[in-house]
Amino acid sequence: MRLPRIALTSGEPAGVGPELCAVAARTAWPCELVCLGDRMLLAERARVSGDALTLHEYTRAEVRAHAPGELRVAHTALAAPVRPGHPDPRNASYVLTLLDAAMSGAITHEFDAIVTAPVQKSVINDAGIAFTGHTEYLAAHCGVARPVMLLVAGGLRVALATTHLPLRAVSASITDALLREVLDVLAIDLARLFGLARPRILVCGLNPHAGEAGHLGREEIEVIAPALADARARGLDVTGPVPADTAFVPAQLAGFDAVLAMYHDQGLPVLKHAGFGRAVNVTLGLPFIRTSVDHGTALDLAGTGRADAGSLEAALALAIEMAGRRH
Repeated sequence: MRLPRIALTSGEPAGVGPELCAVAARTAWPCELVCLGDRMLLAERARVSGDALTLHEYTRAEVRAHAPGELRVAHTALAAPVRPGHPDPRNASYVLTLLDAAMSGAITHEFDAIVTAPVQKSVINDAGIAFTGHTEYLAAHCGVARPVMLLVAGGLRVALATTHLPLRAVSASITDALLREVLDVLAIDLARLFGLARPRILVCGLNPHAGEAGHLGREEIEVIAPALADARARGLDVTGPVPADTAFVPAQLAGFDAVLAMYHDQGLPVLKHAGFGRAVNVTLGLPFIRTSVDHGTALDLAGTGRADAGSLEAALALAIEMAGRRH
């Protein structure tokens, strides 16, 4: 199998991302690992985390396997000095430049996958740049109308019909068209990236008790159930809508490959309880593979050497696995 080349963006420079990249570089990975970030920042955070890290300038030469204690760096200079734990809006453009470079390389097949360390949404917005998250940013720049956020923790896979919306906006956003598109992306990419030929998808209702036959809301009757019937008619293996409070019972989950939750905080608390620190965020529907950590920038841990790289390492492992499956 051809050795994949993986782009690793180092994320918010005042957060834990740069040192997590340094920690991950301790491991022998079956890929060429290319870290996008400021070389001096990565060297400094490697010292903080106690890692003897040798940095090499990245070139587009023949792909070479990652060696523990070494890291190839595609250097981009910081826009402003960094103090751990204190994001600076002046570095917002730097953070997005890393993402843009990774995307460009993935689209042209220079990179076989992108793995992203966390960014600080608030500081990007403070810089006057509208930004709701990695998922939306990557999709917009690729011209993808319907990205799907999937969180993976071991054998548990939870996708979201809606992502970063205020709760009061969720109901109006759940339409037949949205569910059709999300289910199609989910089914296609579970097959393409996870090797599940005909994935079994369990779909949550929106309301308590899945609406209690209309007494607690009619979205299940008027929107969700008809959309699932249409999906089944198109050959998808979907079940639901089921009450979210029973969807994650182990006996129920055993019969399915993924769960589709209606909104962010319906599905992710369960997923993070099951695997926080080892879970992976996957963006489906993009023209390339993208995985990420299941946590934020952890500003309180930045620069302390105490950050846990487990989720980033899981994201790398899954990206390598999916890249191998695609090739």
